[in-house]
Amino acid sequence: MDKDNIYQDYADFIFRYLLTLTNDEHAAEELTQETFYQAIKSIDNFHDNGKAKFSTWLCAIAKNVWLQEVNRTKKKHQLVNSLSDESTLFYNLEEEYFRNEDKINFFKKAHQLSETKREILYLRLLGDLSFKEIGSIFGETENWARVTFYRAKQQIRKDDTSYEP
Repeated sequence: MDKDNIYQDYADFIFRYLLTLTNDEHAAEELTQETFYQAIKSIDNFHDNGKAKFSTWLCAIAKNVWLQEVNRTKKKHQLVNSLSDESTLFYNLEEEYFRNEDKINFFKKAHQLSETKREILYLRLLGDLSFKEIGSIFGETENWARVTFYRAKQQIRKDDTSYEP
Protein backbone atom coordinates (compact mmCIF):
# COMPACT_ATOMS: atom_id res chain seq x y z
CA MET A 1 0.00 0.00 0.00
CA ASP A 2 1.46 3.34 -1.09
CA LYS A 3 1.09 5.63 1.94
CA ASP A 4 1.77 8.76 -0.12
CA ASN A 5 -1.30 8.43 -2.32
CA ILE A 6 -3.84 7.15 0.21
CA TYR A 7 -5.38 10.56 0.83
CA GLN A 8 -5.56 11.48 -2.87
CA ASP A 9 -7.04 8.09 -3.76
CA TYR A 10 -9.69 7.82 -1.03
CA ALA A 11 -10.38 11.30 0.46
CA ASP A 12 -13.37 12.07 -1.76
CA PHE A 13 -14.90 8.64 -1.13
CA ILE A 14 -14.48 8.92 2.67
CA PHE A 15 -15.74 12.52 2.65
CA ARG A 16 -18.94 11.49 0.84
CA TYR A 17 -19.39 8.56 3.24
CA LEU A 18 -19.03 10.85 6.25
CA LEU A 19 -21.30 13.43 4.66
CA THR A 20 -24.06 10.81 4.54
CA LEU A 21 -23.54 10.17 8.27
CA THR A 22 -23.31 13.80 9.39
CA ASN A 23 -25.33 15.79 6.83
CA ASP A 24 -22.80 18.56 7.53
CA GLU A 25 -20.02 19.44 5.09
CA HIS A 26 -17.80 21.10 7.67
CA ALA A 27 -18.09 18.17 10.08
CA ALA A 28 -17.49 15.69 7.24
CA GLU A 29 -14.31 17.57 6.27
CA GLU A 30 -13.02 17.55 9.85
CA LEU A 31 -13.86 13.88 10.31
CA THR A 32 -12.22 12.99 6.98
CA GLN A 33 -8.98 14.58 8.18
CA GLU A 34 -9.21 12.67 11.47
CA THR A 35 -9.99 9.43 9.63
CA PHE A 36 -6.82 9.67 7.55
CA TYR A 37 -4.77 10.65 10.58
CA GLN A 38 -5.98 7.50 12.38
CA ALA A 39 -5.49 5.38 9.25
CA ILE A 40 -1.88 6.50 8.78
CA LYS A 41 -1.18 5.82 12.48
CA SER A 42 -2.49 2.27 12.21
CA ILE A 43 -1.78 1.38 8.59
CA ASP A 44 0.48 -1.42 9.68
CA ASN A 45 -2.60 -3.14 11.16
CA PHE A 46 -4.22 -3.44 7.73
CA HIS A 47 -3.41 -6.72 6.09
CA ASP A 48 -4.19 -6.99 2.40
CA ASN A 49 -5.07 -10.65 2.51
CA GLY A 50 -8.00 -10.46 0.15
CA LYS A 51 -10.61 -10.57 2.95
CA ALA A 52 -11.23 -6.82 3.21
CA LYS A 53 -10.79 -4.01 0.78
CA PHE A 54 -8.77 -0.99 1.86
CA SER A 55 -11.79 1.29 1.31
CA THR A 56 -13.85 -0.89 3.68
CA TRP A 57 -11.12 -0.61 6.31
CA LEU A 58 -11.09 3.20 5.89
CA CYS A 59 -14.89 3.31 6.18
CA ALA A 60 -14.67 1.37 9.45
CA ILE A 61 -12.17 3.92 10.78
CA ALA A 62 -14.36 6.78 9.53
CA LYS A 63 -17.41 5.31 11.25
CA ASN A 64 -15.48 4.93 14.53
CA VAL A 65 -14.20 8.52 14.28
CA TRP A 66 -17.77 9.71 13.63
CA LEU A 67 -19.15 7.70 16.60
CA GLN A 68 -16.45 9.15 18.85
CA GLU A 69 -17.48 12.64 17.74
CA VAL A 70 -21.15 11.86 18.38
CA ASN A 71 -20.29 10.64 21.89
CA ARG A 72 -18.09 13.68 22.54
CA THR A 73 -20.88 16.02 21.40
CA LYS A 74 -23.43 14.14 23.51
CA LYS A 75 -21.22 14.39 26.60
CA LYS A 76 -20.64 18.08 25.93
CA HIS A 77 -24.40 18.69 25.77
CA GLN A 78 -24.90 16.69 28.97
CA LEU A 79 -22.24 18.79 30.70
CA VAL A 80 -23.81 22.03 29.47
CA ASN A 81 -27.23 20.85 30.65
CA SER A 82 -25.78 19.77 33.98
CA LEU A 83 -24.12 23.14 34.49
CA SER A 84 -27.30 24.88 33.47
CA ASP A 85 -29.23 22.80 36.02
CA GLU A 86 -26.69 23.74 38.71
CA SER A 87 -27.04 27.44 37.93
CA THR A 88 -30.82 27.04 38.10
CA LEU A 89 -30.42 25.24 41.41
CA PHE A 90 -28.13 28.01 42.67
CA TYR A 91 -30.61 30.60 41.49
CA ASN A 92 -33.44 28.76 43.27
CA LEU A 93 -31.37 28.56 46.47
CA GLU A 94 -30.58 32.26 46.24
CA GLU A 95 -34.23 33.06 45.59
CA GLU A 96 -35.24 30.86 48.54
CA TYR A 97 -32.73 32.68 50.78
CA PHE A 98 -34.25 36.05 49.91
CA ARG A 99 -37.76 34.70 50.43
CA ASN A 100 -36.71 33.50 53.89
CA GLU A 101 -35.13 36.89 54.61
CA ASP A 102 -38.39 38.53 53.57
CA LYS A 103 -40.30 36.20 55.90
CA ILE A 104 -38.02 37.05 58.80
CA ASN A 105 -38.44 40.77 58.14
CA PHE A 106 -42.20 40.34 57.83
CA PHE A 107 -42.46 38.52 61.17
CA LYS A 108 -40.21 41.07 62.86
CA LYS A 109 -42.53 43.84 61.65
CA ALA A 110 -45.65 41.85 62.52
CA HIS A 111 -44.26 41.36 66.03
CA GLN A 112 -44.29 45.15 66.46
CA LEU A 113 -48.05 45.29 65.84
CA SER A 114 -50.66 45.22 68.58
CA GLU A 115 -51.68 41.74 69.64
CA THR A 116 -55.08 42.04 67.92
CA LYS A 117 -53.66 43.25 64.59
CA ARG A 118 -50.94 40.59 64.69
CA GLU A 119 -53.46 37.83 65.38
CA ILE A 120 -55.76 39.02 62.58
CA LEU A 121 -52.78 39.14 60.20
CA TYR A 122 -51.77 35.58 61.15
CA LEU A 123 -55.32 34.23 60.95
CA ARG A 124 -55.78 35.74 57.50
CA LEU A 125 -52.38 34.97 55.97
CA LEU A 126 -51.36 31.78 57.75
CA GLY A 127 -54.73 30.39 58.76
CA ASP A 128 -56.29 31.33 55.42
CA LEU A 129 -59.49 32.34 57.22
CA SER A 130 -62.10 34.64 55.69
CA PHE A 131 -62.81 38.05 57.21
CA LYS A 132 -66.21 36.75 58.30
CA GLU A 133 -64.54 33.86 60.20
CA ILE A 134 -61.98 36.21 61.77
CA GLY A 135 -64.75 38.62 62.82
CA SER A 136 -66.69 35.82 64.47
CA ILE A 137 -63.58 34.69 66.42
CA PHE A 138 -63.25 38.20 67.88
CA GLY A 139 -67.01 38.68 68.31
CA GLU A 140 -66.88 41.48 65.73
CA THR A 141 -68.19 42.07 62.21
CA GLU A 142 -66.68 40.98 58.96
CA ASN A 143 -66.07 44.64 58.09
CA TRP A 144 -64.21 45.22 61.39
CA ALA A 145 -61.87 42.30 60.58
CA ARG A 146 -61.30 43.63 57.04
CA VAL A 147 -60.51 47.18 58.26
CA THR A 148 -58.22 45.95 61.06
CA PHE A 149 -56.34 43.68 58.63
CA TYR A 150 -55.97 46.59 56.19
CA ARG A 151 -54.61 48.86 58.96
CA ALA A 152 -52.14 46.17 60.03
CA LYS A 153 -50.86 45.89 56.44
CA GLN A 154 -50.56 49.68 56.20
CA GLN A 155 -48.60 49.81 59.46
CA ILE A 156 -46.16 47.16 58.21
CA ARG A 157 -45.73 49.05 54.92
CA LYS A 158 -45.22 52.31 56.82
CA ASP A 159 -42.57 50.63 58.99
CA ASP A 160 -40.99 49.33 55.78
CA THR A 161 -40.38 52.84 54.47
CA SER A 162 -39.14 54.12 57.81
CA TYR A 163 -36.05 51.89 57.49
CA GLU A 164 -34.96 53.54 54.23
CA PRO A 165 -32.09 56.07 54.49
